[in-house]
Amino acid sequence: MTQQISINEVPAHGLAVTQAADIDVARLDLEVDAVVIGSGAGGAIAAYELAKAGKRVLVLEAGPYIPSEQFSEMMAVSMDTLYQDHGAQANASGDISVLQGACVGGSTVVNAALCFRTPDYYLELWAKKFGLSNLTPEVMAPYFDKVEANLHIAPNAPHESSPGARLLKQGIENLGLPAGNAKRNIKNCAMTGFCFAGCVSDRKQSMLITYLPWAVAHGATIYADTRVTRILAEGDQANGVEAEVIDQQNGEVKCRLTVTAPLVVVAAGPIQTPLLLQQSGLANTSGQVGKNFACHPTLSITGMFEQDVDNFYGATHSLYMDQNVMPEEGGYLLLDAIQDPVEASFQAEPGTGEPYMAYMSRYRNSVRLITLIHDKNVGEVNWKNGTKEIIYLVDDQDFEIMKAGLKTNARILFAAGAKQLYIPSSQPLTIDDESQIEAVIDGLANEPARYRYTSFHPQGTCRMGADPTSTVVSPSGETHDVKNLYVVDASLLPTSIGYNPSETVYALAHYICDQINQAHA
Repeated sequence: MTQQISINEVPAHGLAVTQAADIDVARLDLEVDAVVIGSGAGGAIAAYELAKAGKRVLVLEAGPYIPSEQFSEMMAVSMDTLYQDHGAQANASGDISVLQGACVGGSTVVNAALCFRTPDYYLELWAKKFGLSNLTPEVMAPYFDKVEANLHIAPNAPHESSPGARLLKQGIENLGLPAGNAKRNIKNCAMTGFCFAGCVSDRKQSMLITYLPWAVAHGATIYADTRVTRILAEGDQANGVEAEVIDQQNGEVKCRLTVTAPLVVVAAGPIQTPLLLQQSGLANTSGQVGKNFACHPTLSITGMFEQDVDNFYGATHSLYMDQNVMPEEGGYLLLDAIQDPVEASFQAEPGTGEPYMAYMSRYRNSVRLITLIHDKNVGEVNWKNGTKEIIYLVDDQDFEIMKAGLKTNARILFAAGAKQLYIPSSQPLTIDDESQIEAVIDGLANEPARYRYTSFHPQGTCRMGADPTSTVVSPSGETHDVKNLYVVDASLLPTSIGYNPSETVYALAHYICDQINQAHA
């Protein structure tokens, strides 16, 4: 294991990580107090809280360690190096890109840094429907306070708003709708607009520059390039993991690793966590591991303006419109989002050849507005014949919610001054006048592979709740079936929550680690 550093030595830059290139033996056997699988939102916080409590902690991350100075700020390159499946992870029908980070720091390295507290509505729903009476708004408030302070989560300053967001805000206000000012975990934003490609300037307060260095300063060790293949258990007690250290250059196994640990914390994400439990044959007497998958499918309408907008710098998300976000009020959230040319090229379908070149030549005139829906937990994630399978189709009722959101989206864009709108369909589809909104969007049919959905928010798959027959994880974060096996990622969420879930995961990870430290002092 790598040498531990003093709690007084938090480097200003860089992170101590053991990588495949550092290992020259075919086998390693390690013994620690706690092994954490995954280094993203939940895993990094778990590593910090457990190490701070005096435990010997080992973090195993399947992805590579890429320090921020190596971020390319080119979306195509970042997709290949920082994202799960090189950015190609998708549902089985191929119409929803399910984007996740796959690197040290996880999705926090490549997300837009947008943060929302979990609405009281969902905490109360979870208490009533899933027996999570421990997660009251009063109990969770200090955890939200903690992560907001630690990660500098604060509303955007006026100067951070992107040019397109300023136009959209005027459109929202012209329609008499409320414009929300986004909160982000950013410190002195450089406004380069490259959040999705990794923040070179370290202004985004991702796990890469916050909780992971803090964990290392308390003695935690991080292994990158290390894929856990099996969680070990004796009887009903977890006691370690088996893993493989993978050479990132050729994909070959360089070292086999066995870790003995009385505590196993899984934070591999809502796709990989259920797959690992399935491969390990653990924690599934309920039959719910991998079930109840939700992902906040989104569609972006791109508006074309007469003037150059240059909406490619500033906060990735500057504003939102959530008047209709609660299920009883519509079930959709609208978000502005800047986009680089690579994103712009696949967010709409203008056609090929001359129509495509004409569309991209107006890139500087374009502004997109996202419709994100609170979806039902209708999907599942399976390990089938040695392959990952994400089964998810947008529910018919959810699609009607999407259409309602798209109509509001379109009205805002026209009210902001757009002259033409592009619908992200598999065939060229535009709205050329405000009078066409109802007819065009009412004409959309819920058909697989017809639309260009994107999801940054996989959730569910290891549902948390009091009933061991219908949920996977107990209210304390420990799996019902296997003692000392905890889950601290978005797979816990009993339902989709309608907003970006990162702050929910941050707060739940802190809460669960308090339960772990109390039970294993």
